[in-house]
Amino acid sequence: MRTEALLFGGVAVFFGGTAVLYGIWSHADPAGTAALIVAFLMGAVISFFCAMNYRRRGRRPQDRPDAEVADGAGPLEFFPPESRWPIITAAGFAVASTGVVYGLWLFIIGVGVLGAGVFGMVFQYAGRDSGREG
Repeated sequence: MRTEALLFGGVAVFFGGTAVLYGIWSHADPAGTAALIVAFLMGAVISFFCAMNYRRRGRRPQDRPDAEVADGAGPLEFFPPESRWPIITAAGFAVASTGVVYGLWLFIIGVGVLGAGVFGMVFQYAGRDSGREG
């Protein structure tokens, strides 16, 4: 994950530098500067995620030139078999987005459903152990 962290860090630095230069040179266009800042933040979040995974788990077999195929064998992670929470989250987002157009009351209902969906996805398997044997 170190290579990915450095790659996305470079992307974030590029968009950050571009946002600064664009903000200085285009005094009348805050929308472009905001879009470049958002692009910088997205690259920085992915870079941070990859760096934290590298720090926590170390080098993967794919990162080592001397690794054997058998080093990458075994279970990788836990993938949930089924869940209703993504559908609830999507419905909440749709209702909240519609509420932006039609009124605050619908937006508040959508945010409530969206919050319940996100909460359900995050804590659906909270009591489960890591699944790793050894």
